Amino acid sequence: MAFGKDPLRLTIHVVVYIVLFLITATVVGWALNGLLNAYLVSNVVTMLTAAVVANWLGLRIYANRRLADAGLWLNKASGENLLTGFAGGAGAACFVLAPPLLFGIAHFNPVPGSRPDAATILFVTFLLMAGASAEEMLFRGYGFQVLLADWGPYATILPVGVLFALLHGSNPGASWFSTANTAGFGILFGYAYLRSRDLWLPIGLHFGWNFTLPLFGADVSGLKMKVTGYELNWTAGHWWSGGDYGPEASVLTSAVLFLLWYYLRKAPVRRQTSPLTDPPQESVVCEPSPLSPL
Repeated sequence: MAFGKDPLRLTIHVVVYIVLFLITATVVGWALNGLLNAYLVSNVVTMLTAAVVANWLGLRIYANRRLADAGLWLNKASGENLLTGFAGGAGAACFVLAPPLLFGIAHFNPVPGSRPDAATILFVTFLLMAGASAEEMLFRGYGFQVLLADWGPYATILPVGVLFALLHGSNPGASWFSTANTAGFGILFGYAYLRSRDLWLPIGLHFGWNFTLPLFGADVSGLKMKVTGYELNWTAGHWWSGGDYGPEASVLTSAVLFLLWYYLRKAPVRRQTSPLTDPPQESVVCEPSPLSPL
């Protein structure tokens, strides 16, 4: 599915993809209104459903392909990329939070009335995985991949990463600095797709980061999870703690983003073949050689 020098056709594909997402999100959000009182659960269900529908219809309408062809194949390489991503995201979160705890500028405080159990932790884990999958399907799915195939990596990954950050600007406690760091994550997730050509590596990174922060009692993009019954309190200023937005708005995260990029560059990523971003292989036609004279 090559667009070549047909910007109008490419624009139509991407705009239809976005419109499909917005229509589905509106309908699902309206249907869930009053059914799910929890804002976070309702938001994740709405976004995941809309991302699945937008990718599925985009692939069916314009490429006659399955949802899995957006990079959701279930194979050994996908599993390895998911684990590689999770290790990178979780490790990055530990690099951000472990030093403040060791040097005493952050400490754990119990949350009054919070008694987490195994069921709660399992539910939050599932919710975080669903949320990471939804965002990666939306921002690194069909629309991203057709732009990548036509525009190339720099013209696609950078602006989509910035858009990813801007759409987090309405989160509680968001600031220009949190937006800058979130743009860094968006660019890294795009780079992760570029290396693996599947969605499992960026999903693993995204989920690993979002899963580890609440285990330390830290906020995730301004949202409080209260998974362990403890919260992380800081004696340092907002530049170190990230304030109400959480560590993603801190200078520690800014530094760790470079380590995470180096990790992605050196990690043993299993590159898969994407039908949307990889050019089709040319078939070789074998012609009989002329008969040599006797």
